[in-house]
Amino acid sequence: MSTDAAAPQQLSGDDVEAIDRLRDAYERLRGELGRVIVGQHSTIEQLAICLFARKHALLMGVPGLAKTLLVSKLAETMSLDFNRIQFTPDLMPMDITGTDILQDTDGGRREFQFVKGPIFANIILADEINRAPPKTQAALLEAMQEQRVTVLGKTFELPPPFMVLATQNPVEQEGTYPLPEAQLDRFMSLIELDYPNEEEEIEIAKSTTGDSVVDLAHLMTAEEIIQHQSLVRRVPVPEHIYTYCARLVRKTRPAGETSPDWLKPLVSWGGGPRAVQNLILGAKARAALYGSYMVRTEDVQAVAPAVLTHRIITTFAAQAERISAGAIITRLVDEMPAS
Repeated sequence: MSTDAAAPQQLSGDDVEAIDRLRDAYERLRGELGRVIVGQHSTIEQLAICLFARKHALLMGVPGLAKTLLVSKLAETMSLDFNRIQFTPDLMPMDITGTDILQDTDGGRREFQFVKGPIFANIILADEINRAPPKTQAALLEAMQEQRVTVLGKTFELPPPFMVLATQNPVEQEGTYPLPEAQLDRFMSLIELDYPNEEEEIEIAKSTTGDSVVDLAHLMTAEEIIQHQSLVRRVPVPEHIYTYCARLVRKTRPAGETSPDWLKPLVSWGGGPRAVQNLILGAKARAALYGSYMVRTEDVQAVAPAVLTHRIITTFAAQAERISAGAIITRLVDEMPAS
């Protein structure tokens, strides 16, 4: 663990108290979600980081790992509206955004009225996003980027806070439309869910095969979440952390002068400037969640795999040797000298 210098005096007294409250709220959040979600501690942390960084995430995992349950319970504890959209090959953009429908008015006339689609919620679970055609994917990604939708020339703002969590099944790829790299870059993090260990799997079986229902506490309101999101943006970042993030991302580019020799035959494309931005934002959010008054090197190291893995493209040589993008990022972080 690195020993960064003392925090620069940039936070106000109110912000220091707000970070302390956010740290306590995060501890309660993990406790509440732990009442219904067995394990998945890293996943919960990464989801919270994305939420308070005001970003979106891509969840990767085989069916049955409680992705839908986790996201819905996160929304419940945060007092947020939640909608799940099942992406299918016949899903149209209007099925997500909504459309104008001809309806009778009180005066007896018939007028077109806009009926909102499921995108109008605080947290959206886009289940198996790669099963929908590109046009439908683009409608969702536009809403993610612009925080609004445009239907028949009219623009409608989405309710803040707004967060999209998209899932992909890494096993079954037949009949799918993989997200292009430019669209993958819109997601701050790729959160990979793994199988539970034996003890966790036994506990899951015990807790899900009875008739008990767990009601979770509501820990904060939408307005408080928006305030915390603004607070995260104000977390101080020492100059050497900016340098550390930039150098780490530049090492992922095989044509770069600082790229290590072992990486060049394994990566065909590395991270861009948005990767640096998301590293900083993710590290700010993690620092605040853990009650730190500035970003530390370990905050960057903790978010780097989730932020960078989906932003590099491996070569055929890497795929033939079964060297994953995640393994490459992990090695880069391990070799990167702490600032």
